[in-house]
Amino acid sequence: METNEINAGLKAAQINNALGFFIMAFGVIVLFAMIYTETFVEHMTDMAAGLILISIGGGMMWKAKSTIKKLKSKKE
Repeated sequence: METNEINAGLKAAQINNALGFFIMAFGVIVLFAMIYTETFVEHMTDMAAGLILISIGGGMMWKAKSTIKKLKSKKE
């Protein structure tokens, strides 16, 4: 791969890492909001939404970190 392609891939992976962190943090906020709901259905809805957001954000961060690691080894 060319240096430009590697740099573009690194930049995209870093953006995905930051976006994954944001989505994960938002999922934690939704889980915390579960405390302020009144009914069982609201509790389960907030819990499911929070866990889904946390897993999506964590997956994005995991994939981005592995991509960054792979591209940095190709760059050297």
